[in-house]
Amino acid sequence: MSTTAKSKTLATWLAVLGGTLGAHRFYLHGLKDPFAWLHPLPTLIGLAGVIRMRNLGQDDTVSWLLIPIFGAMISVAMFSAIFIGLTNDERWAQRFGAGQAPQSTGWGPVIGVVVALFLGAGALMGSIAFGGQKFFEWQQEKAAAAAAATALDPSMERLS
Repeated sequence: MSTTAKSKTLATWLAVLGGTLGAHRFYLHGLKDPFAWLHPLPTLIGLAGVIRMRNLGQDDTVSWLLIPIFGAMISVAMFSAIFIGLTNDERWAQRFGAGQAPQSTGWGPVIGVVVALFLGAGALMGSIAFGGQKFFEWQQEKAAAAAAATALDPSMERLS
């Protein structure tokens, strides 16, 4: 139990706006929260994939392996925002109210949940589509390379 009351609205919006870096966890649990420190590294790794793709193009294999990590981190952050925003006020007061009576939070968390739902669903679908497309393109390239190798050396066909 925390010593000061935490705002559910602020926690929801921190998850929406800075959840990929663990801002909501740092707010709720402090700097010693080990799970909060698990957010920044994968986010930065995924962001490095986005930057690589912008600089090197879509055919860079490393970037298409890293970009889904970034999408997954966005999805995790948005799920956290939805979870926080939909926590009922009594439960929130028990966990983060510092002994205060439950207070009605109003529309702030609800709007945060709606925004998180849109962003999280978009990031998740985009990551799955991008990763799937690149995987199947890689499979086609692999099959084409095997066909080319077989065309050069017909004895390889009997081995496979």
